[in-house]
Amino acid sequence: MSELDVAKEQIAYLKIWLGILVVTDISAFGWLISNIETATAPLLWAAVIAVVGLTVGIVLLHQRIKGHIESLRRL
Repeated sequence: MSELDVAKEQIAYLKIWLGILVVTDISAFGWLISNIETATAPLLWAAVIAVVGLTVGIVLLHQRIKGHIESLRRL
C-alpha cells in the first residue's frame, strides 16, 4: 500500500470519529436545551462540561485532519 493510500485511510478514519463527535455534541446540546428547567444543577453542569469538551474535541480533531490533508500536498 502506498504512502498516499495510507494517508487517505487515516483521514477517512478520523472523519468517521469527527462525525461521531459532532452527532454526540448536537445530541448533548439538544438535551441541555430541552431539560434546562427540569434537570438538577449537577446534571446541567455535567451536560455543559460535556458539550464544551466535545466541542473542543471537534476543533482539535478538525485541526488534525486539516494537518493530514496539508501533508498530502507534499506527497
